[in-house]
Amino acid sequence: MNKAWWKEAVVYQIYPRSFKDSNGDGIGDLQGIISKLDYLNKLGIDVIWLCPVYQSPNDDNGYDISDYYQIMDEFGTMDDFDQLLAEAHKRGLKVMMNLVVNHTSDEHAWFIASRSSTDNDKRDYYIWKKPKPDGSPPNNWGAAFGGSAWEYDEQTGEYYLHLFSKKQPDLNWENPRVRQDIYEMMKWWLDKGVDGFRMDVINLISKDQNFPDGVVPEGHEYGDGSPFYMNGPRIHEFLQEMNREVLSKYDIITVGEMPGVDTEQARLYTAEHRRELQMVFHFEHVSLGDGQYGKWSPGEWKLTDLKRIFSKWQTELDQEGWNSLYWSNHDQPRAVSRFGNDSEEYREVSAKMLATCLHMLKGTPYIYQGEEIGMTNVRFEQIDDYRDIETLNAYRDLVQGGKLSHEAMMKAIHERSRDNARTPMQWNDQKHAGFTTGTPWIAVNPNYKSINVEQALNDPNSIFYYYQKLIQLRKTYDVIVYGQYRLIMEEDEQIYAYLRQLGNQTLLVITNFSEEQPVFRLPDNVTYSSKQLLISNYNVDEQDEIRQTKLRPYEARVYLLTT
Repeated sequence: MNKAWWKEAVVYQIYPRSFKDSNGDGIGDLQGIISKLDYLNKLGIDVIWLCPVYQSPNDDNGYDISDYYQIMDEFGTMDDFDQLLAEAHKRGLKVMMNLVVNHTSDEHAWFIASRSSTDNDKRDYYIWKKPKPDGSPPNNWGAAFGGSAWEYDEQTGEYYLHLFSKKQPDLNWENPRVRQDIYEMMKWWLDKGVDGFRMDVINLISKDQNFPDGVVPEGHEYGDGSPFYMNGPRIHEFLQEMNREVLSKYDIITVGEMPGVDTEQARLYTAEHRRELQMVFHFEHVSLGDGQYGKWSPGEWKLTDLKRIFSKWQTELDQEGWNSLYWSNHDQPRAVSRFGNDSEEYREVSAKMLATCLHMLKGTPYIYQGEEIGMTNVRFEQIDDYRDIETLNAYRDLVQGGKLSHEAMMKAIHERSRDNARTPMQWNDQKHAGFTTGTPWIAVNPNYKSINVEQALNDPNSIFYYYQKLIQLRKTYDVIVYGQYRLIMEEDEQIYAYLRQLGNQTLLVITNFSEEQPVFRLPDNVTYSSKQLLISNYNVDEQDEIRQTKLRPYEARVYLLTT
């Protein structure tokens, strides 16, 4: 296994709209981020990943890009961006951009030209198809945000494909000119000095050119087209070309967001000799408990399922490839609400436990803004308080479509809506949590009075300082980064415990995912001559016997064992 800086790094994800507003318009911006770089430096992270900051009409919060070479007006100017990059680099922080190239905005100059006529030279920059004889769409695929994946264009009498919103037409990667234009844009940003890309739904860029119908799942109106565009026929060819033309020429970090990817495919994407990407984001653990309507009908999940998923990714990418580690992001609910316990009694201790469990795994850890202070899901009473296109469309389709009651849907939204992660960062206990002097674009979580950065920085036992220590440990012990993973107590439904081994050092990680007090037992075949407690979320006597020990609710401990 080759060493690399990006394997040893910790990434902090910023959702700019909700991070910090510098000018009182209620929307976070680049100057707001600049004002908080010292805070991020104090935490100890290495890389800032920015959600899209490009010019966009904001149909899907910036993931619909109208100009890849401009900054969204609400976020500032290119001068602000250059200042952010310079100030970050001055502090030893790297900046990873979002790369959104499966689709653009329908207001991008390419698409405006493309839809102007069937013989425009940009026509085949996008995926256009004639209607069926009865005028219906070319196939039955559904879009991720509801409705058909095809939109009819009156002017030219054809349909264009959009796997997401109808304002996000899919680019035609079969066209070499499209690919070259994208590579030129990537080089432009890398030459400016950005340090890598997180690639949005990058495994969807190659489509089966026959565009066959998908199977219609029970209770659904549209066909599932994913077998024909997830990990499509030319995906590896396209990513190898991108690597050859662009990525290999720079010392950068790359991670691909890849819905529907499994470990076997992930190895193909991330094995070093294949020269594609360094890491992928998979969705297996965040889909736990999904029901008939996916996350909108969430059910129970078992710890053994979570362990099985994590362990599979740990062991199957052990020799080839690399893992990205995350609990939450801008598309997922808050980690402590989803996988821990966000009650007043257990929020802090379970947030630390989750951090321990994740940061001691093999891979590059990602912290989502607010996770380091234990921010929680929000419970807005009215659907009108939500801003997320996915949430609003799902409410329309499922409640007004008579599939779910208003109460059931609101319960699901409180558990799983993307807006849980998008409420403003809670900086202090002042008005709007210190996020803005104006009216925030989405309401602040009312618990900001007790959960905020200022409070965390003033409490030496806070979640913030616990994350800071986890990050420092990672920089101190190679076994945390490169050690081999081994699951123990596999069948236990309360304890997730595992070993990491490198040379004569073994890391023992013990986490209790319950409010019960289960007993941890160390397998007889694990031997050691000395042990050192590296971190714990309760006071622990260094001399405690670890062969058998009763754990407290949501307890986490990490020991360094030496043979």
